[in-house]
Amino acid sequence: MKYDISALGNALVDTQYKVSHEFLSSVGLVADSMTLSSSEEQAPIISKLIEMGAESISDCGGSATNSLVAAANYGSNCHHVCRVSDDEDGRNYLDSLRSAGVKHIGVSSENTDQPTGKCLILVTPDAKRTMSSMLGVSAFLGKSDIDFDVVENSKIFYIEGYMVTSDDNFNAVISVLEHLKDKDVKKALSLSDAGIVHGFKEKFDLIESYGIDMIFCNDDEAIAFSGKENLDDAVSFYKEKPYMTAITKGAEGSVVIDKGVEKYAQAEEITPIDTNGAGDMFAGSFMHAYLQGNNIEACAKFANYASSKVVETFGPRLSSDGYLQVLNKLKND
Repeated sequence: MKYDISALGNALVDTQYKVSHEFLSSVGLVADSMTLSSSEEQAPIISKLIEMGAESISDCGGSATNSLVAAANYGSNCHHVCRVSDDEDGRNYLDSLRSAGVKHIGVSSENTDQPTGKCLILVTPDAKRTMSSMLGVSAFLGKSDIDFDVVENSKIFYIEGYMVTSDDNFNAVISVLEHLKDKDVKKALSLSDAGIVHGFKEKFDLIESYGIDMIFCNDDEAIAFSGKENLDDAVSFYKEKPYMTAITKGAEGSVVIDKGVEKYAQAEEITPIDTNGAGDMFAGSFMHAYLQGNNIEACAKFANYASSKVVETFGPRLSSDGYLQVLNKLKND
């Protein structure tokens, strides 16, 4: 079977809460950042959230997961390389993937003492999201979890940038990149988080050395990866690269740099509620439109529109009808 997109990423059950900036300060979290945490570190935060009765929603998540769910809802044939445990969260996670039409390997038979990963996502009134991630069994995702036949029979292999934070995860990424040498599979990379880029720059550089075809990032991540001081200099850096770079800029739209040419796509005018999942939605939507043969400008315009619909929603996903509404935008433009 030929897949459109296969991806390697963390399988995390996301629980999302609406909180104040004062709450973030009280639990020692930095706004609009991602922090790796243990179950013990998450526990007092969860207790405090429950005590205050914060509004919340929960679903299977993870950056690559969100991108694949979007693409699959549009009709792309997707496969997710991920690891969950045989616990309630893990079973619910796989059920959610199945309902979205995303194929997967299944429950891990290794590291059975580890729980399925969890991510607390705290959304402040300015629509920014702050994350506390406990990777659990996902941190041990390795080469044994990969179906190499699936990956090499995919049109795009998508790498979630958070994979650099675990040695097992990173080694799994490298094993796939080694396998894909001389294979006709496009390789896409999400930079995921500026702090992660700064902290694991050598690993990102090694991934880049395998011949990446697409990079997805926001403006802060673009600056971090380029090593420049500002976005203008970063754009000049990417113009010299052989791969396509898609940079999201929030309310300022997006810029795609391809073959040295900068292409701008205007943002939709909306009232933001929650930016969580916007970048994931952009990447999944862009890749789907790209595989349908649309030009770069059309892909970026479609991805901007899709992202705007997520930002108007509390949570990183749309309903099935919501994805269909977004897809109609691509078909009608």
